[in-house]
Amino acid sequence: MLEIIKHDLLEARDELERFLADPDTLQSIEKAARICKDALGHGKKIISCGNGGSLCDATHFAEELTGRYRHNRPGMPAIAINDPAYLTCTANDFSYEEAFSRYVEGVGNEGDVLLGISTSGSSANVLKAAESARKKAMKVVALTGPAGNPLAEMADAAVCAPAAPYSDRIQEIHIKVIHILIHAIEE
Repeated sequence: MLEIIKHDLLEARDELERFLADPDTLQSIEKAARICKDALGHGKKIISCGNGGSLCDATHFAEELTGRYRHNRPGMPAIAINDPAYLTCTANDFSYEEAFSRYVEGVGNEGDVLLGISTSGSSANVLKAAESARKKAMKVVALTGPAGNPLAEMADAAVCAPAAPYSDRIQEIHIKVIHILIHAIEE
């Protein structure tokens, strides 16, 4: 048991070091933070989405902005597409592939931001949400796995975690980036 614990902690540390060693990492995070901060500063909102653990991260991002992170301050307009009634209705009536895009189509406005989270960068429903965001003249910020994936290619700012043996290591990078984004926005 102790060997598993030590292995997992060391592997997570190694992935974070690889991420930090990439010369594009800091610039991509800064660009994503500026896009989010500029939108919020102009009275716009951020809509976030993802599947599974990535949806949990999208929800965490929204709740930290509407609530608080490190400092008491006014709530900021952020929404995660996570309503089970909406998701199952849309998936049933249309398709799961359209669940996020229809929400963006209905709620997104010009100047808003879509935060799309996908460890593979190829989740069809997140890609369709990004397409809908583009049609609404929204900015797209992506948290993905290794660069060169479809979501990263269509984003205004893409923060790409390095290749990892399992998606949980990519998700660990994503949650770190989410906390950095919120910290930068809050400051």
